[in-house]
Amino acid sequence: MPTDFTTNRRDRNLDVYNESRVAAHYARLEYLSECELHLFQSFLKPGMAILDLGVGGGRTTPYLSAIASRYVGADYASEMVSACRNKFPTLEFKILHAADLREFESEHFDAVIMAFNSIDYVIPDNVRARALCEIHRVLKNGGVVIFSSHNPRAFWVRPGWSRSRVQQVAAQVSGGRKTAERLAIGILTILRAGASAATSIALSAVRLARRLPKRAFWRGEGYMMDNAHGGLLTHYAVPEVVITELTSAGFRLLKVLGDDYPAHSKIFVTDWYYYVFSTVQKSSSPTTCE
Repeated sequence: MPTDFTTNRRDRNLDVYNESRVAAHYARLEYLSECELHLFQSFLKPGMAILDLGVGGGRTTPYLSAIASRYVGADYASEMVSACRNKFPTLEFKILHAADLREFESEHFDAVIMAFNSIDYVIPDNVRARALCEIHRVLKNGGVVIFSSHNPRAFWVRPGWSRSRVQQVAAQVSGGRKTAERLAIGILTILRAGASAATSIALSAVRLARRLPKRAFWRGEGYMMDNAHGGLLTHYAVPEVVITELTSAGFRLLKVLGDDYPAHSKIFVTDWYYYVFSTVQKSSSPTTCE
């Protein structure tokens, strides 16, 4: 019988995810990123049976459950599942580890979703490999898995500022005088762009200093600590490594898209990538995950 991963005390991340404040944080999130929405609309069809693995506080639940013929949200953190059940009392949620999906029959789901980089917390490597095998087993022929994963080489923080905000401030200080407003827009744009660039450089330098000594940065794969919620041990991998891993597990690549979509993804800029894979033609014999 497989290990009871939900009670594996070696995984200190589970203690973090089971903190009430952390579960409450994820339960407050109610959005899809532009990248997620684009991929969901492109690869998910109404009437699909969908398994939402690493569901967290149910951020993806409203969209996915609305199109699914059967929707199951699952997480290995009981506090997360409790939060989801409180938010969506009529929907189905289970306390399950991604590496142990024996509750489901083979070829049961049309799609498995692991949003918000949840696959990066299925650790260590052999457990993640087992999870991929289990996901492959429960997916139908041609079924899709959509997930995101951290990029270890991302260090550059894009400069960001709001042109519309600059225009609003300029309109306020100019008192409705068009010439003064245009002058104010020009001055404020220079100041705001300069400040944004300086902030970007400073944050990028700090990030590079932290990542440059790490083996994961140079190898393109490995473990680093994410500072979120006091520290989470996190697996990072560049797209080439992820694609090789999934291909070896019996999947075929359909799409790779940066989380910064619709901006163009770049290896030193994009924080994480979203991947879409499908199962290749399965044999008639049932899959077993040892």
